[in-house]
Amino acid sequence: MSLMNKTNLEGLGFLIHDAARVMRRRFEVRAAGYGLSAAQWRLLVRLVKAEGVPQARLATFLEIEPISVSRLLDRMEEAGWIERRPDPTDRRVRTVFATEKSRRAFAEVKSVANEIYEEALAGMSPDDRAALVGGLRTLISNLSDDDCAAEGCKTTVAKEDVA
Repeated sequence: MSLMNKTNLEGLGFLIHDAARVMRRRFEVRAAGYGLSAAQWRLLVRLVKAEGVPQARLATFLEIEPISVSRLLDRMEEAGWIERRPDPTDRRVRTVFATEKSRRAFAEVKSVANEIYEEALAGMSPDDRAALVGGLRTLISNLSDDDCAAEGCKTTVAKEDVA
């Protein structure tokens, strides 16, 4: 690796982490009125996009312990954000669904997230935006485990989120 390339890569992990942190913090401030934590929002987004997910799989998606997901779901169910249903083919499994309350909140908060993306990407040309997203997708693909890919737990970014 040349000295120039090595210098450009120093701090890459910190930059990616810091970018995610400041975007997450901005989102949390703007979405605070809904009364959901960042972990609850992540779970809600997952459910709205793919309802009927088994509770155990949510732990994998969110990269947290199953008992923590169970507690998170308990609080969300009490507040009317989600509902649990028995799996029709396996009575040991409980599947999780977003409620109408969740779908309405998701629609509203999606616009907040898009505003934050626009703020974050201000000053970048469409080509630079596409290159950034493409580079991050490649980075994720390069470092994702094969079993994670089979589970569908790779992070994806919709093209409309960066246009």
